[in-house]
Amino acid sequence: MIALIQRVNWAQVHIDSTLHADIGQGLLALIGIEREDDDKLAKKLLDKILAYRIFADSDDKMNLDLKDIGGDLMLVSQFTLAAETQKGRRPGFSSAKPPAQAEVIYDKLVQAAQDQHEFVRSGKFGADMQVSLENDGPVTFILKV
Repeated sequence: MIALIQRVNWAQVHIDSTLHADIGQGLLALIGIEREDDDKLAKKLLDKILAYRIFADSDDKMNLDLKDIGGDLMLVSQFTLAAETQKGRRPGFSSAKPPAQAEVIYDKLVQAAQDQHEFVRSGKFGADMQVSLENDGPVTFILKV
């Protein structure tokens, strides 16, 4: 399972030109679900996202996590993160979990996040989304479990 996390000042998801979800300061996490992923890995990834220390403390060191700053969390499914890109000039997606199975895991991930964190928003699985954000730093990391 893969998360591309970005420290943001704000983020928004639009679907069909309509605002679907937005957050203030916090993390935007783009989620890629691979063929072998399951609920257990989703839980492990969520724990890592919530505890990842990428916010500055009073000494300007990355020592604080999302909960420490009371930040918001936006989860957006992005199957292209699971793409095979090592060969050729076109991505392959055979390593991605089939959509119906991936959606179940993604929905459970969102629900678990809402159970564990105060302010969580999400995109819509499989939708054509326009994601806007202001990356703070910029600070971006790829997390894998």
